[in-house]
Order: sequence, then C-alpha cells, then structure tokens
Amino acid sequence: MTTRILLVDDHNMIREGLRAILGKENDMLVVAEAENGRETLRLVSELRPDMIIIDVAMPDLNGIETTRRLVVDHPRSKIIALSMHSDQRFVTKMFEAGAHGYLLKDCASKELVGAIRAVMANETYLSPSVTGAMVNDYVGEQKRPELSAFTVLTAREREILQMIAEGRSTKDIADRLNVSSKTVETHRRRIMNKLNVHSVAQLTKYAVREGLTSLDP
Repeated sequence: MTTRILLVDDHNMIREGLRAILGKENDMLVVAEAENGRETLRLVSELRPDMIIIDVAMPDLNGIETTRRLVVDHPRSKIIALSMHSDQRFVTKMFEAGAHGYLLKDCASKELVGAIRAVMANETYLSPSVTGAMVNDYVGEQKRPELSAFTVLTAREREILQMIAEGRSTKDIADRLNVSSKTVETHRRRIMNKLNVHSVAQLTKYAVREGLTSLDP
C-alpha cells in the first residue's frame, strides 16, 4: 500500500530535499507541497493525504496551530513535525496539538523514512536526538514556570499574535481573517492585557519564545 504524503515547509529547498528522499521509496508518494498553514488546510481537504510532514515554524499560520485544526477536521491523516528546534517547549506543543511524530531537520534520510513507517503503523515517533534535550529543558522549565500562549490565549488570539509579530498591519490581518480592523485592535488589546506586555516588540519576543513564529528569512 502506498503512503500518500503532503510536504509542508516555507523553504522550497527543504521541500525539494524531502521529495528527493521520499521519491526513492516504492511505497511512498508525495502528492503535493504547501508553504504555509492555510495552504495546507486547503490541500488536505482536497487530497486527503495519509501523511503530512509539517514544519513547526511557518509564517502566517504556524505548524502548531495548523496541526490543531487538522486533527479536528482530518483525524485520519497522520502528522509528523519537522523542525530545527529540539527543546521541550516545541516538542511538547506539537504532540499536544496532535502530532504523531517529531523529527529534526538535520536527521538522516533513513530516519525520516523509518519515522513515516512507524507512524503509519500507529506508533509515536520521537527523534532520538531530541530526547536528551527534552529532559534537560523539562528540568529547567520546572524552575521557571511561565504563562503559555496555548493556555492563556484563544486560537484566534494566537493567530493574530503571530501575524502581529511578523509585522503585518492591522488592515492586512483584518483582510486575511475577514474581520474588521476594529475587531483586530480589540484582540490585540486583549492579548496585551492577558500577557501583561505593552509593546509590539514585547509581543514579538513572546511569540518567538512560544514557537508561534521564528521570524526566519
């Protein structure tokens, strides 16, 4: 049986590399590629892939939020996170969102293929190189409890926070979400009040720390 795969990453070079690796496997087929979360949601609705390999940090709608929506709307599709981040914060949030596996971008091609087969066999896959980092980060996390965006903010507030951090204007955000500029401003005030921050710079720093955006070029 062939596993139909959707590749999601905002860097074309990463997608090309993944496609080349998977193209060598007789039981795997890349059916489409996406470069952001919104495009992913559309393609999954159209193509219903068996497997989605998704970057954690993407502009506009990040991998964590996208995964949360996919799990609700398309529970049969398996999801493997692909990230440059090995710390506990990102790994935990992706699994909490519903991901079935977590791989680092510098993993070997053999590990990628093995992870796909493991997840398709209903196993959970965590890259071995992540495990030690998770333990160290978990210990540190206990010493510095912080409010998480995923417990304090609503899904819409997280979505707007990401776009604010990426430098989008109020009008641009409103147009993308099909709401009024006044609604966006109301959400921004609520976000600032909940997080007790008072500037866009502070919001941006918080969004990067929480994994909502990486601000990669």
